[in-house]
Amino acid sequence: MALVPTPVVNEGPMFAEVDMGDNSSTPTVRATVVQASTIFYDTPATLDKAERLLAEAASYGAQLVVFPEAFIGGYPRGSTFGVSIGNRTAKGKEEFRKYHASAIDVPGPEVDRLAAMAGKYKVYLVMGVIERDGYTLYCTVLFFDSQGHYLGKHRKIMPTALERIIWGFGDGSTIPVYDTPLGKIGAAICWENRMPLLRTAMYAKGIEIYCAPTADSRDVWQASMTHIALEGGCFVLSANQFCRRKDYPPPPEYVFSGTEDLTPDSIVCAGGSVIISPSGAVLAGPNYEGEALISADLDLGEIARAKFDFDVVGHYARPEVLSLIVRDHAVSPVSFTSTSSKAESSPK
Repeated sequence: MALVPTPVVNEGPMFAEVDMGDNSSTPTVRATVVQASTIFYDTPATLDKAERLLAEAASYGAQLVVFPEAFIGGYPRGSTFGVSIGNRTAKGKEEFRKYHASAIDVPGPEVDRLAAMAGKYKVYLVMGVIERDGYTLYCTVLFFDSQGHYLGKHRKIMPTALERIIWGFGDGSTIPVYDTPLGKIGAAICWENRMPLLRTAMYAKGIEIYCAPTADSRDVWQASMTHIALEGGCFVLSANQFCRRKDYPPPPEYVFSGTEDLTPDSIVCAGGSVIISPSGAVLAGPNYEGEALISADLDLGEIARAKFDFDVVGHYARPEVLSLIVRDHAVSPVSFTSTSSKAESSPK
């Protein structure tokens, strides 16, 4: 698939950047969170859109770009997939087939293209995707470095509510924190950010730039993001989609359950993307106005200043009273043991 060229100077930007300035300290990292919608059921078009947004963010000097939860593959807001206790409808099964077809394999050609984008625009990229592993789907975040290398992934370990019908559960083998020239980068997705033991595991890995792709646009989400920044002494970058009804297929192909009288322009996810410092200061956002690039300069010296007050897994820990065990190995439902490895020598 051909790469989308960088926009030329006489073309207007897709969205106006919301820039809240910098902290005038060094070293700093220019970070951008993308607030934009998936092109639902059209993964190639969504990849094209991602590249246009990435090119634009890079033109503003972004070194790190974070996309929302399920940006590639889509967040199936409002869909029930025809599920009730003890029953699944034929229409719901067909919806799942189409959703499965929109997901991506990891590794796979879409991952290769995302890696090429990161390398082309010289940015670290954190991308929310729907990962297809056989016939099970996972809500996943992929990480790429500025040289165009795929670093790895985080699978959401606990889907919320009806998400559990359509997504599998991640395990402890995919909660990475990557040590990069920009800082130590990791991610937790949507409501797993409210899981204190998961957060503690990430703090123990030294996370400094905590990415929180989400689908939650409520005001209370901001409280969680501020708390994590203060608790972890880290920068928090939360990216959400801004979606209108027209960003999803029209009825009857796609129905928003329990919602009546939606017009094509009705807002179904209001965004709220935000960047917060380790001191709890809001550096950029939250934005509820529309699709946007939201940027701030992260003064990495803020991390040490915040940790002096409170280091949750350091001087403020009490391991003789409270401790955590993380089972960070992969788990599989089926294991095969080769018979050749068990062959016994016969006496001659």
